[in-house]
Formats: sequence, C-alpha cells, structure tokens
Amino acid sequence: MKMVRAIVRPEKVDSIVEGLEEAGHFSLTKLNVFGRGKQKGITLGDVHYDELPKVMVLMVVDDESVEEVIKIISFKSYTGHFGDGKVFVSPVEEAITIRTGARGL
Repeated sequence: MKMVRAIVRPEKVDSIVEGLEEAGHFSLTKLNVFGRGKQKGITLGDVHYDELPKVMVLMVVDDESVEEVIKIISFKSYTGHFGDGKVFVSPVEEAITIRTGARGL
C-alpha cells in the first residue's frame, strides 16, 4: 500500500475527484492548506503573497494503482503554470478499519 498526497490548486480539486471516481478510486481525504513552493509565493503589483491557498488530497491505494492515481491527479491538475502542485508517495505499513478491526484496504 502507498499513501498518495497531492497538493493542488483549489479550483482543480473537483475535477481531480471526478477523475479519480471515474477510475474507481472513491476513498480520499481533502484538506485546505496554505503554503508556497520554490517561487516563495507570488507578487501581484505591489503586493507579495507569501503563502497561497492549496488543497491537499490524501489517498491510500494498492501498489498497483499508484501510477494510475498519479496520472489522473497530474492530468486533472495541469495548467502549465507555476503552482500546479506536487504529488508525494510514501509507503503505508498497515491500514485498520476502526469499526470492524479489519486490516488492509
């Protein structure tokens, strides 16, 4: 199992979720976050915005699904401009359902 964390533009989240659902990936968590990338924020006119609003999408998927999920997130997030986002993938040792105690996805 892998944890896929994507930090993306807020206006792209609905499209990402729809794409994941169409591919059969329904389970996810969304968090509103603030941050900045390599550009250290953005300057518009005389105003510098140090941190920008983003949404973090978190998912745990089977190893076989990781590349598909990354492709969907990347395709649905792409604008071609700075700030499109970043995807992080980490190993997950175990998942346990609280209600039933079942292990695994």
